[in-house]
Amino acid sequence: MDEGIKVLAMFKGLSFDKLIFTITLVLIALGILMIYSSSAIRAQEKFGDSYFFLKRQLVWAFLGILIMIWMMSCDYRGWQRLAFPLFLLSLLFLTLVLIPQLGVKANGARRWLSVFGLSFQPAELAKISLVLFLSHLMAKKGSRVQEFTHGLLPLLAAAAVIILPILLQPNLGNVVVLLIVAMMIYFVGGVRISHLLLLGAGSMPLLFLVMMHFSHARSRLLTLIDPSRVPEGAKYQIKQSFYALGPGGLLGRGLGDGMQKLFYLPEPHTDFIFAIVGEEIGFLGTSLVVLLFGIILWRGTRIALQAPDPFGRFAAIGITILIVSQAAINVGMVVGLLPTTGLPLPLVSFGGSSLVLTLMGIGILLNISHHAGSRVR
Repeated sequence: MDEGIKVLAMFKGLSFDKLIFTITLVLIALGILMIYSSSAIRAQEKFGDSYFFLKRQLVWAFLGILIMIWMMSCDYRGWQRLAFPLFLLSLLFLTLVLIPQLGVKANGARRWLSVFGLSFQPAELAKISLVLFLSHLMAKKGSRVQEFTHGLLPLLAAAAVIILPILLQPNLGNVVVLLIVAMMIYFVGGVRISHLLLLGAGSMPLLFLVMMHFSHARSRLLTLIDPSRVPEGAKYQIKQSFYALGPGGLLGRGLGDGMQKLFYLPEPHTDFIFAIVGEEIGFLGTSLVVLLFGIILWRGTRIALQAPDPFGRFAAIGITILIVSQAAINVGMVVGLLPTTGLPLPLVSFGGSSLVLTLMGIGILLNISHHAGSRVR
């Protein structure tokens, strides 16, 4: 409790982007509400406690908000010195999760690391660490990033070192997110457009081949482009998502009155919580969520443009794209525009690793806005 009071005391007197801060709290509150609505019956059935998931999300939200406020009060430039150690730590965790005795396997993927009875997803830490490390390298290299051998190649190697173990889990959703984030940091940093085009042209066919290699990823891709070639079971989840969104209409069935959470839609409180939002709050509710993430993109980009140094600029755009790209992929998945992935909806879906690390990133972003001062308004 004393530590919490100290962290809250740091909050006083800070100037930061109030809009992003407010939107963050609104999304967390919406997530807590929808998590309880979508999970209460399942939690009662499985654990004998309808508040099982709600209580855990509340704990993670409280811890994450304290970490966010702490990050807001810590000079973001200190992360430039810590970027490489954090990068190595993330790489260590990603390696450990591939060890059967340590990594927890679920739904055909080994993505969780269990230590002393606590489980977390190393990929969530790896995403933040890669943003900070690439930002550090970009700031250090300056105009040399326009060179391929001494500029872009080391940056590609840094991203590949983190992406490869995530690919082996396999966790293709996070691989796509990291590729998007890395490409955006490269672009903002001044990497030659011709190099980026060649990189994109080479990575897309490679990513397609990787997806076709993993059977679950292949079936999800075929569900999107040619549903007739996959069995009904592979299309079940996306069909139930449509059955949630369709009847929601403009205003929804009403909070708590959704039907798909009643053991029809798998994981309604995690990856497909956006479908429950659409069913219970309707098109207006889903539009509000999309709008809020759009505002985060706008304000985060403004913070990056007004950042006082290159590291702050790259870190701000990296964190912003990291959050918004995950939201875009999750929404695209739920509405059937993209293949099904295991990506949660940031700040809204159930999950401690995602929530806490996302709030850590937002705290760093808000500290950059503090140092940008009056220019970010």
